Amino acid sequence: MERRDIEIFLTLAEELHFTRTAERLGVSGARVSQTIKRLERRFGVTLFQRTSRQVALTPVGSALREDVQAGYQRIQEGIAKAIAAGRGFSGILRVGFSSPLVGEAIMAAAEAFRTRHPECEVRIREVHLSDAFGALRAGELDVQITELPVREADLSSGPVLVRDERMLAVSARHPFARRDSVTVEDLTRDTVLAPTGAPEYLLDALIPAQAPSGRPIQRARTTTSRQELLTLVSGGAGMAVVGNQATRYHARPDIVYVPIADLPPIEYGPVWPAGAQTGRVRSFITLLRAELDR
Repeated sequence: MERRDIEIFLTLAEELHFTRTAERLGVSGARVSQTIKRLERRFGVTLFQRTSRQVALTPVGSALREDVQAGYQRIQEGIAKAIAAGRGFSGILRVGFSSPLVGEAIMAAAEAFRTRHPECEVRIREVHLSDAFGALRAGELDVQITELPVREADLSSGPVLVRDERMLAVSARHPFARRDSVTVEDLTRDTVLAPTGAPEYLLDALIPAQAPSGRPIQRARTTTSRQELLTLVSGGAGMAVVGNQATRYHARPDIVYVPIADLPPIEYGPVWPAGAQTGRVRSFITLLRAELDR
């Protein structure tokens, strides 16, 4: 049975009147009559007894109504939930972030989102570059705000929301700790520590593979978290390219942050599973952009 056929059958079974059924569904009386006749021909049985004075369900029609009603109700509820979820009016919005720079703005945007859509819960969690997109691919997140670029066939990314000046984190005992700035050429003079699981293209975007002179930059994939990275840097195991946010969120007496003069800022933006940007995801990104623009 087509969905419209089910609607006509169930409504007529409730109204037991062809004209009222037609008016309730916004169709012609002829459409109602033709639909019921077509169903009866298909099933080979009479569903309604009709006289000039009344319409009544036959025993078969009554049984069919009971069987169809429950399933149709579940279908309607499922459709309503899907539409509501797509519009952001209900359910759970799961947001990930990889940087404290956007973490504060995400919290503010989440509060604004809850005010606008109180029936939608917002859950926030941190993700690490060592497993940059694992949570998205596992269905544990709807969207995450993370380092760009993202070049994954199964993921889509949005516009740049914020930029963060690139810095070099070095031990307070390192020779560069006394410098006002460094250049990409200086990165060739020591090991640059990097996350273990970052995609190669993202690693290249964060830390160049070579300096302008052509000399290689020694990159060591050794860390899984920021705290581990900074601990290794403070111990003299190497240097690290980080955002200027580190001077605020990760200030330490044993680490110095030196500006990198000839590298562009690190860019952050939204990433979500391809084809799965729902209305609530779009709404959250809009609110987050407004928060970051303040």
